[in-house]
Amino acid sequence: MKRTVEQFENIRTREDLIVFLQELHQDHRDNPQAWDNNTLERFLEALAAWTQDMNGFYLNQKLQVPEKPEWKTFAHMLIAATMYE
Repeated sequence: MKRTVEQFENIRTREDLIVFLQELHQDHRDNPQAWDNNTLERFLEALAAWTQDMNGFYLNQKLQVPEKPEWKTFAHMLIAATMYE
């Protein structure tokens, strides 16, 4: 599941995040081999690590580091956990 930073800007509501989660779930069903972290254990480990280091992601993308999470912040965290090492 390839996502661009611009696509995350459209995740503004809880409903938007629900649609994203449904798409993420379907992507895992259809393409588990494309996920670097395709087990729950690896996914959760990557989620914790990326969340700890997330300021670097925002700075590298020349985006403002969120002071308070928004719905799109959760989407960033979840998609990153599919591949973060």
